[in-house]
Amino acid sequence: MPAQVDSGDTAWVLASAALVMLMTPGLAFFYGGLVREKNALATMMQSFVIIALVSVIWVLWGYSLAFGPDHGGFIGDLSWFGLRNVGSAPAPYAPTVPHLAYMAFQMMFAIITPALITGAFAERARFGTFLVFTVLWLTLVYAPVAHWVWAQNGWLGTLGGLGAYDFAGGTVVHINSGIAALAAALAFGKRLGLGRMPMEPHNVPYVVLGAALLWFGWFGFNAGSAVAAGASAANAFVVTNTAAAAAALAWLAMSWLYQGVPSVTGAATGAVAGLVAITPASGFVGAWDAADGYINILPALIIGAGAGVICYGAARVKHWLDVDDSLDVWAVHGMGGTWGALATGIFATSLVTQTAGFQGGQVPLLHPHARHLHPVDLLEDGVAAVAPPAHWQAGHPPAAGENRAQVYLQEVAGGGLVAFVPVQVLAGAHLKWHLLPSPPCARG
Repeated sequence: MPAQVDSGDTAWVLASAALVMLMTPGLAFFYGGLVREKNALATMMQSFVIIALVSVIWVLWGYSLAFGPDHGGFIGDLSWFGLRNVGSAPAPYAPTVPHLAYMAFQMMFAIITPALITGAFAERARFGTFLVFTVLWLTLVYAPVAHWVWAQNGWLGTLGGLGAYDFAGGTVVHINSGIAALAAALAFGKRLGLGRMPMEPHNVPYVVLGAALLWFGWFGFNAGSAVAAGASAANAFVVTNTAAAAAALAWLAMSWLYQGVPSVTGAATGAVAGLVAITPASGFVGAWDAADGYINILPALIIGAGAGVICYGAARVKHWLDVDDSLDVWAVHGMGGTWGALATGIFATSLVTQTAGFQGGQVPLLHPHARHLHPVDLLEDGVAAVAPPAHWQAGHPPAAGENRAQVYLQEVAGGGLVAFVPVQVLAGAHLKWHLLPSPPCARG
């Protein structure tokens, strides 16, 4: 039976797209409150301009490169340039939603991802350099990585690739932006006066308002990724809220323990860290009774609390690394996304993955039968979220239907995230010395 557009699913996807769009102005408040007063307007302007800039790029060539017909598992072609053949018929990736609605939903993800990176070079980027960076990064990094993970026959994803589960953007949005942020921090260098001048947040109410808008919009980010108004969306909604709450409390506790006072900025940042970590897992970990009556809400609590602790630790370690990631983008999004990707493999259940449209899944860590597993088995389940299948070994020829480029990457780079994480970091170190001038706005 041919696919038909469903009005309820379409309404939910469009509403979710609007929620995700609101996250970028929320990010503007969040970042704008964290910087010094003299840089607040410039920082907020970057997020607002990205909405306009990426919207144009996406409808011209970005969507086609990310989700268009596949070439070698790495990139789409330009068949959908300017939204050619992207209309009211059901989308290839969402059979009950118009293709235009799905494109608009994915556009909001493309908008917020480079906006996240701006926190790494806050207070020291020329506006022209920022614009060029955004256009190039979206075209050369975001679109290919989105294709790897989410597109048909992308080499890393579940639709013909290695099988890395990423429900709503843990890899595509958060690990990707976190690693790019680290590269950008290396490229732009440190803020002048860092360590000698006070650089405390100038407006904590802005930070809290921004975090609240991000939390609100994240329901569209995760629950909307079900691309249907059903059980999977409801599950993603509940685990998203649960993980954010657990992470906010965990970060608050860590800051109270190590700094002697509870921090509202820390609680707000912790909530964002929890939202980041639950993103890849939100469609694969449960918030309802399993078949044996076991309640599966605990994985969301563990993922959230773990994100609060891990990201807090990463923010402190960053200072030892002598890298000026101004607003802790790598610590929150890079490390939070990595923890969430690994946790997806640990906690995913077949009951929930089937509801989300996937078969199989991993053994949940807290399932009653898990006590019979060796810890190494649990670690392997976690790594399965980002690593290639066991039969892809060096020297083995690709089976029928497997892409030779995929086999080559697995043999050379170890597969999984290793293929693209170092590229951005090394590029950032290179740009620091060869391409980017020292911006004048960094002088105080």
